Amino acid sequence: MFVNEVNDVKIYNLSAGKSVPDWLTDRRKRSQLMKKVDSRRQIELIQDFDMPGVCTSIRMSPDNQYILATGTYKPRVKCFEVANLSIKFERCFDSEVTTFEVISDDYSKMVFLQCDRYVEIHAAHGRHYRLRVPRFGSDMKYHKPSCDMYIVGVGRDIYRLNLERGQFLQPYETDGSCLNACDVNPEHNLLMVGTREGTVEAWDPRSKLRCATLDVAIKLPGTKEFPSVTALKHRNGLHMGVGTASGHVLLYDIRARQPLLIKDHLNKVPIKRIAFNTAQNAVYSMDEAMLKLWDEQTGKQIAYVESTTSFNDFCTIPNTGMFFLAQEDIKMLTYYVPDMGPAPRWCAFLDNLTEEMESEVVENVYDDYQFITEKELNELGLEHLIGTNLLKGYMHGYFMDVRLYNKAKSVVEPFAFDRFRKEKVRQEIESERKSRLQIESKLPKVNKELALKIMDEQAHPSNSAKQRNVPNLLQDERFKAMFENTDFAVNKEAEEYRLLAPVLNRLDKSKAKEIRQRIEVARVAELHAEEAEKREDSDDDEDLFGFDKSDGEHSSDDYASSDEEGRRDYVKEMKQAYKQVKRQREDEEEQEEPSAEQEDVEPDGPDDYAAPITNGNASKQMTNGNKFKMTPLEEGNSALQQHLKQVSLQDRVRVISNLESQVTNVGRSLGNRQMTFEMNKHKKSEHLAKKREAELKKHRDERRSIIRPIKSLRLKKVNFK
Repeated sequence: MFVNEVNDVKIYNLSAGKSVPDWLTDRRKRSQLMKKVDSRRQIELIQDFDMPGVCTSIRMSPDNQYILATGTYKPRVKCFEVANLSIKFERCFDSEVTTFEVISDDYSKMVFLQCDRYVEIHAAHGRHYRLRVPRFGSDMKYHKPSCDMYIVGVGRDIYRLNLERGQFLQPYETDGSCLNACDVNPEHNLLMVGTREGTVEAWDPRSKLRCATLDVAIKLPGTKEFPSVTALKHRNGLHMGVGTASGHVLLYDIRARQPLLIKDHLNKVPIKRIAFNTAQNAVYSMDEAMLKLWDEQTGKQIAYVESTTSFNDFCTIPNTGMFFLAQEDIKMLTYYVPDMGPAPRWCAFLDNLTEEMESEVVENVYDDYQFITEKELNELGLEHLIGTNLLKGYMHGYFMDVRLYNKAKSVVEPFAFDRFRKEKVRQEIESERKSRLQIESKLPKVNKELALKIMDEQAHPSNSAKQRNVPNLLQDERFKAMFENTDFAVNKEAEEYRLLAPVLNRLDKSKAKEIRQRIEVARVAELHAEEAEKREDSDDDEDLFGFDKSDGEHSSDDYASSDEEGRRDYVKEMKQAYKQVKRQREDEEEQEEPSAEQEDVEPDGPDDYAAPITNGNASKQMTNGNKFKMTPLEEGNSALQQHLKQVSLQDRVRVISNLESQVTNVGRSLGNRQMTFEMNKHKKSEHLAKKREAELKKHRDERRSIIRPIKSLRLKKVNFK
């Protein structure tokens, strides 16, 4: 049993369950189903509730005791008795059934309209009579007061077959070119006919005249598919539902031409059948893609059933929440919706079962068979089994017995299971083993450095982290595998990590410096507290804090010098990282092209790579050739401006002149600076030129070795007479 919940409405699929392969015989299917525990617990509401190929239509007898369904192949009808929950009889036809009607309370009188224009009348014992109609039929309905069977189809005529007299009567002539559907009102017996032109015609069987015509297509302008009428169903004496080929359902009061409600299925396929649940004020409407249950007052969707194959027909059991679906498949589906009504009396145990059922997903898999591709078959060394009974071809591979697959796998990889078993045992032991020394902050086995950083951030959070209330990643289940699985370990040999290493090292150093500062501040605070107790009467700030102004200036100078040294180290590490990455790339290119003549050109400092310009290397660049160039972003850097004040006047004038030649003012209030610059590609262009010249030289030498010199040719004089 499969449970699906839509809009807080549970829909129970009583036909769902694990399937077995189709190529097995019925005896083997039953034996396999009996062996499985899940299959024994599976609910089979009606035994053998299926068709050999496809089910085309399904009906419930008026006394609600028999389910009748037609399908192929061969064309047949099956009758199921709900009292015994099994099949009662089965009959075959000469051609497929388009639709059929049950004209008695039970299965004793039925009429079948077939696709080859034949109409068969069946009694309890079997086929009673068979006749033919002039044109192909699409639908038919029985009028009980007059015993007339109305048959509509290709053409404008409504054929009347009187079953009491056994003859055809004068047909009704409509204004439509083709009739798709018809229905008889159960209260006043008015006949409604739907046409291809999108109109509904009402005929009175007493006067044999057309009463009125309703234009449905005019209410649906702008539809891509012309809204021909494909389904009709009466709710009571005054209300009816009309389904169109454009996927719309319109509810009408027969006293008005305006629809009460228009419901769009949004599938752009014709509506096949409509039914009403008067107890819950719900409408069932079905197309080939899905069956929808919606409220007839507001049009709000209650639930829906999607199809894995195309739906052909459905029928409901009155005053219950159960309905049956006929589809383009072997199975006939049985659904139960408790919100639409109770279970029928013949299966009242469903109400108790559904209260205890939990949602579960049932997959269409074969438990006793393993699917393998041709590549996997060759790896197992079983390609010689192709064409035998041990392999069953399916899609892009084969189905194989799972026992044979396990044996072949153990032969090819004899130690695979042992490795898997040892790994699982090791994991279980490690999970159950407890450390003798209980450490509060235990580091994980993977990414220990990252865990240390996270623990430090959690121990000393910043103001922004407090405001955001950042959770601890070490305790988050989503990131649990990052500290347990080695596949998520940080690879320090990767190129991306090496390029980011200087930045990370600088951040680590800055964090270490902050920690040292916090420790120093805490130590000084302790000293202040001790001295404050000794000097209670002192009002001098110097005595209170324990150090004078000169000491504070000295300490700030020390921090400034340490910052400058840190910047110098950061620039050196960044340059070195870029050089190493470039050397590695050049080595890889040389290995890919070993025959090419290349000259190794290594980076020569900050000309090839734009390294950050800081206080540490600015003076060095100005002294070595005065190559220092200032950018507008660095113009606001107070540290650089302070350093410019310490250089000579000549260097300062040269820097300002270079800056003025590159940065110009633009007449805008915002962003009023504009800078022009050129990329430095001299060394790269020289390297490419030398490489191109070497290739041309090699090409000329090859041409000289192939071309025959002209001196080797000797001309002979020929005398013409």
